[in-house]
Amino acid sequence: QVQLVESGGGTAQAGGSLRLSCAASGRTFTLYSMGWFRQTPGPDRDLVARISLSDATTYADSVKGRFSISRDPAKDMWYLQMNTLKPEDTAIYYCGATGYGGVEYWGQGIQVTVSS
Repeated sequence: QVQLVESGGGTAQAGGSLRLSCAASGRTFTLYSMGWFRQTPGPDRDLVARISLSDATTYADSVKGRFSISRDPAKDMWYLQMNTLKPEDTAIYYCGATGYGGVEYWGQGIQVTVSS
């Protein structure tokens, strides 16, 4: 099993920045894809950014050029640097990871609110 804990959310003004952190513990050696997702009121949890063990990254079109995902394997942590925030970035952000056998792990979620 893997446990994920997010930190760093909160409130920012439009144009500002926030940095989210995800700390992983447990069988972290089984993970091969790590990422950030967000959910607004509604059923869908959408991909924001993903990073692989080779540090290949993928971003949602809506955040390209503004958000950056990175990881620190020595600390079993990954991060989401969010710049030039927009009100539409307001959501609950989840860190997620995929491990052996396609098993998915999720953090508890953290609120990000961007005021105009």
